[in-house]
Amino acid sequence: MRELRSGLWHWQAPHPEWEAGSRWPREVSSYAVDDGERLLLFDPLSVPDELFELEREPVMVLTAPWHERDAQNLVERLGAPIYAPPPDTAQDLMQKYGITAEQAGDGSPDLVWLRAADAVEWHPYGDGDRLPFGIVAFAGREHNDMVLWLDGQNAVVCGDTLVDFGDGFGIAGWLRANVTREQVAEGLRPLLDLPVELVLPVHGTPTDRAALEQALS
Repeated sequence: MRELRSGLWHWQAPHPEWEAGSRWPREVSSYAVDDGERLLLFDPLSVPDELFELEREPVMVLTAPWHERDAQNLVERLGAPIYAPPPDTAQDLMQKYGITAEQAGDGSPDLVWLRAADAVEWHPYGDGDRLPFGIVAFAGREHNDMVLWLDGQNAVVCGDTLVDFGDGFGIAGWLRANVTREQVAEGLRPLLDLPVELVLPVHGTPTDRAALEQALS
C-alpha cells in the first residue's frame, strides 16, 4: 500500500476470479480516502489492516455491481454501508446481449446477497448522481459501469471503462456492438472541465490528467 497524497491510498491484490487467459492482469487496484469522518473504500479487495486503525466509519463504494470483490465480507464484518450501481435487470440483459427472456431469467446475479439482505444499508446510484461525500458519478461504457469524480481529492476513480491492461491507459476494448468508443468518450469529456489531477483505474495503476486527456481525445 502507498499513500498517493494525504488521505488517499492505493494498493493491489490478486483478482479472486482471475485465471490464465483472462482479459485483465491478475493484479487489480483498490483505493481508500480518509475524508475526516469516513474511510471510503473503492472496489475494496484485501484491505490493509492499517487503514482500519484510522478509526473512521468505513463506507464502500463500488464502481460497478460486478466489482463485489470483498464487499460482502466487509459488510458482514464491519456493518458498513455500501454505494453501488444497480445490477442489470432481465430487460437490461436482453437489450445488452440480445438474449431471450428465458435466458435472462431474473437478471444479473451480481449483488444478490446485498439485494436479499434487509439489514444492509445499500445506496444504489447512477449517472449524474452526487453521493453525500463529494463524489459525482458519470456513466461509462455501460449505465452501471461508473467513473467517479472525487471532488476533495481532485481525482477520478475508473471502473471497467478506462483501464490499463499493460498496453497503455485508455477506453476499454470490451464494448458492446452498439456502443462506440466515441460515444463513451463524449459522455466522459465533461470530466476535462474539472480540475482533475489524479486518475485512479481499478485495472491499472494511478496516472494523471494527461493520460485522461489522451484517452478521451
